[in-house]
Amino acid sequence: MTVHTGQSTAKAAGESARGRGRATGERPGRLRRALSTHWYAWTMVAPVVIVLGVIIGWPLGRGVYLSLTDANERNVGRTIGANHIDATYTFVGLDNYVDVLNDPVFMQRLVWTVVWTVCCVATTFLLGLALANMLNRQFRGRAAYRMMLILPWAVPGFVSVFAWRFLFNRDNGLLNKVLDGGGIAAVPWLDDPTWAKFSVIAVNVWLGVPFMMVALLGGLQSIPGELYEAAEMDGAGPWKRFLYITVPGLRSVSSTVILLSTIWTFNMFPVIFLLTRGGPGDSTEILVTQAFRQAFVESPRDFAGSATWGVLILAVLMVFALVYRRSLRKQGEVW
Repeated sequence: MTVHTGQSTAKAAGESARGRGRATGERPGRLRRALSTHWYAWTMVAPVVIVLGVIIGWPLGRGVYLSLTDANERNVGRTIGANHIDATYTFVGLDNYVDVLNDPVFMQRLVWTVVWTVCCVATTFLLGLALANMLNRQFRGRAAYRMMLILPWAVPGFVSVFAWRFLFNRDNGLLNKVLDGGGIAAVPWLDDPTWAKFSVIAVNVWLGVPFMMVALLGGLQSIPGELYEAAEMDGAGPWKRFLYITVPGLRSVSSTVILLSTIWTFNMFPVIFLLTRGGPGDSTEILVTQAFRQAFVESPRDFAGSATWGVLILAVLMVFALVYRRSLRKQGEVW
């Protein structure tokens, strides 16, 4: 009995010592454990991460650096023939940001950019949802209708914009020819600030509806049909079935496509630049076209100012994405 007790005591003491050794020993960090466990996956992903870091990280870092300087066309490093002129721009800190934020032009561009984005995204979503609901039903020729509605998505954006520019032409455009045939005076689609804003929104909606429709159609087809059958048997009408089945079933898809569409529309450079070039005057100029204008159109080209506008655009979108994500989490959406 005594021997057994002594052996048990010794065994317990040994286990306690080993436990203390494990407790006081160095445990590998989370990153090391992830690398040791998933080293093959990290190896496969590494080339993509490196390429994206070079393609995105370097221009982003360079832009942030230029926004803190007074770089312009006259003081950047350049080579003329056999002669190389060194850069002479200097570091100015946050002066560019103070100047841009105090400039009333920034607020004007920001307000119109927000209005343009909200109008485009809201109209695109509503039209895409209506068309997706129509195409989710069985009817003759559904495949042909789908092909025609996806066609604007297949055509390159600049081709579509040039086609619309021809349609909006005041003197020879097809739209004004149709109106003239009905005894209606020609509409200055691209020459009047109000009509120009309407025109760029219409073109961007026309380009964005196919993506929204396809995404929402996929979400509709993922909703079980048994839910609609049960609701119909319980006496729910079409409107109630839409509110209590379709809308909740599309919530995850809708949140994603609205976010993506907002980011794309906020930075939609081709439609504005190719259709109106920011005109008439500067009535349709948005933030991204203003940044382009400072870097490539105005003389001398203001690289620091353009980079400042670019960083501010990124900051606005990041704030929007964070607020949007937080609102979704409050609603119970995992994103």
